[in-house]
Amino acid sequence: MDTMTEVFDRTANTEWQDHWSSRRIGLDKKQNELAGLEAVSTEFRFFLLSMITGLLATPEYVRASIADVSGDQSKTIIKKLERQQVLYDDSKSFTFILTEQAVRWPLLPPMAMAIQLDRLASVSRLPNVHLGVIPLGGHIPERPLNTFTLYDRRLATVETGTGVLILRDHRDVTAYLRDFETYERYAVFGDACRALLADWAVIFTRQHQ
Repeated sequence: MDTMTEVFDRTANTEWQDHWSSRRIGLDKKQNELAGLEAVSTEFRFFLLSMITGLLATPEYVRASIADVSGDQSKTIIKKLERQQVLYDDSKSFTFILTEQAVRWPLLPPMAMAIQLDRLASVSRLPNVHLGVIPLGGHIPERPLNTFTLYDRRLATVETGTGVLILRDHRDVTAYLRDFETYERYAVFGDACRALLADWAVIFTRQHQ
């Protein structure tokens, strides 16, 4: 394949969705699109750098995550929460890697954040969910730049401050898969993860008192 053909091929397999267009169309329509993607995928990998994704969020967290969007967001909130049912489909597998920053960023008041962390611990016990946290202690020589999600091994979505990049080229997807596997090595899972979540929830609870 010559260089020009490679460029055209890569461009054809790359899509940009900016936040302003999504908001004009309606964020509830975006939820329909994501639900459709989740319906046809079986293996999901989420790397969450700075916030908790909607599939793991409490209603209060979902509401706060779109608080800056004007207009009535009730449909979007309902559809985001409805999408969480996909977690209980045991024909699908989910791996979530969250940085400590993503878990502890105080998007909500302290007591609501403690409840959100308890939600993470509960979801981590689902048999088809592998949920891990990367603590900020120790030495982590990697430099993650974005939140991203992998759907099977065929598609990656990369979030930026102004939109979402959708990548279908196998070279791009493979690159993000390698990144995910790298970050996964720094994460703690299972009881060790739940112990961290419980400790951080206690800190939030004390802030409430």
